[in-house]
Amino acid sequence: MKPEPILECDVLVLGSGAGGLSTAVTAATQGLSVLVCEKEDVFGGTTAWSGGWMWIPRNPLAARAGIVEDESVPRTYLKSELGAHFDAAKADALIEHGPRMVEFFERNTSMRFIDGNRIPDFHTTQGAATGGRSVCAMPFDGRELGPLIDKLRAPLAEVTIKGMAIASGQDLAHFLNATRSANSAWHVTKRFAAFAWHMLRYRRSMHLVNGNALVARLLKSASDRGVDLRTRARAVSLVRDGNRVTGARVEIDGTLHDVRARRGVVLACGGYPHDAKRQAETFPYTPHWSAAPKSNTGDGIRLGEAAGAQFDASLEAPAAWAPVSLVPTTKGDAAAFPHLIERAKPGLIAVTRAGRRFTNEASSYYDFISALLGTTPPGEEACAWLVCDHRFQRRYGLGFAKPFPFPLGPYERSGYLQSAPTLEALARQCGIDARGLADTVATYNGYAKDGFDPQFHKGSTPYNRVQGDASHKPNPCLAPIAGGPFHAVKIVPGSLGTFAGLSTDARSRVLDASRAPIRGLYAVGNDAASMMGGHYPAGGITLGPAMTFGYLAGLELAEPAREDIVNLSNFKQARTLQ
Repeated sequence: MKPEPILECDVLVLGSGAGGLSTAVTAATQGLSVLVCEKEDVFGGTTAWSGGWMWIPRNPLAARAGIVEDESVPRTYLKSELGAHFDAAKADALIEHGPRMVEFFERNTSMRFIDGNRIPDFHTTQGAATGGRSVCAMPFDGRELGPLIDKLRAPLAEVTIKGMAIASGQDLAHFLNATRSANSAWHVTKRFAAFAWHMLRYRRSMHLVNGNALVARLLKSASDRGVDLRTRARAVSLVRDGNRVTGARVEIDGTLHDVRARRGVVLACGGYPHDAKRQAETFPYTPHWSAAPKSNTGDGIRLGEAAGAQFDASLEAPAAWAPVSLVPTTKGDAAAFPHLIERAKPGLIAVTRAGRRFTNEASSYYDFISALLGTTPPGEEACAWLVCDHRFQRRYGLGFAKPFPFPLGPYERSGYLQSAPTLEALARQCGIDARGLADTVATYNGYAKDGFDPQFHKGSTPYNRVQGDASHKPNPCLAPIAGGPFHAVKIVPGSLGTFAGLSTDARSRVLDASRAPIRGLYAVGNDAASMMGGHYPAGGITLGPAMTFGYLAGLELAEPAREDIVNLSNFKQARTLQ
């Protein structure tokens, strides 16, 4: 059926990641009519490619496990981590309403959560916790989505096994131990058997995990509540009546529509990780490689600016830094592989062109790239190499080069994985100073023997240790780099998304130059400037606030002041913002 030229709704959401869908589901649960417009062919945005973890202090799953903390403790942690960028109103909103968000979605929707009660915060500053502040979407059977499964973005191909995603935690542990444990081998066998059947029957895995499960559960909840879900729907401009945003012009399947939104418009387009112009204006180093979808080009931010919104780049960092390696593709270009897991495992170091270590390899992905950017001399390429021996690669894998039983030949022939019988030969292949690398490995091996790294203290924090290998003693993050052949992968600066974005208040309302709310306009997810001020205190500090402030936006839209409800009879007099 051809869409009508004019569409009407209470709430128009532009974008379909966690922030946009949580807003849509919350508003629809309150009885509002909601239209979600996604410019791509599939729903999910960056969220569908993510690990799916949400940082929600004092969440109900932790409380049920007996992990109870006063709200002042996570507030202290945020204050000590964010420093001058600490926003008391937003911190209080997250700490107070994050647990309520989890309860709301558990009670009213298809969302189900698993706990991360053993996941520590990244740092050990005042107020840090060793667990109890993380939740993730429970794995989901994609068949429950019905025809919508074909509109769900598939997991990031580079971090799957031929399309089969592996969940963090026990699922991943089983895959890494499949050749060492009968129980793990049986788990992996069942997973592969189910995956093979799903590929034969449905042409994709139906066992959805991580961020893919989060988006699927939100889509199911939205569909159940009658949310109008549109793909191939790109917002061209916002529409304003006086000083209020009243809707948008949206191109849907090639046809331009006026969309009238009685309560408001929500910008949730995923930030600007692939907006080269704004990158050049805000990033300290370009070119930059992001693991976010290439369609995240800053649309929502530009729409907001045209309505008078303020772009806030005054953060500690403009993006969620992460080390990435470049995987050659069959199209002749490269895909960014985010290195989030193996750096903490025992038997790996990261070195510069001089062959020297520059940071604790087990530190967070954000801290790793911050250290790399800080140690790179002006004018030089910001890059590093992850170096390990054959035992390590076969045991844990090295980036896109998967562990045993996957053969190394394809990775080596493509040039992704560098391999050599000696460290000297490896250094020559990579352009690393051979003497520097040899000296560094010798020194590191001495640390590994003692189980203590006096240089960068690898394995010294709860976060380091939980990312390491608990079966390796005495330090789960330290082991010698001993026997050849040796392997290396080149690392460059990348990100998981952007932090800089539109200024918003603690109710997700977009602010103008005078810090006043622009009536009828909201921003959530990466279209809004991160409440963390460009810091990265824990895993899940993007999706946790995205879900929480999306939930708050949905509630706000359901309870507007009488004068904030648009009289659609005046819509024809509204002004289009180009």
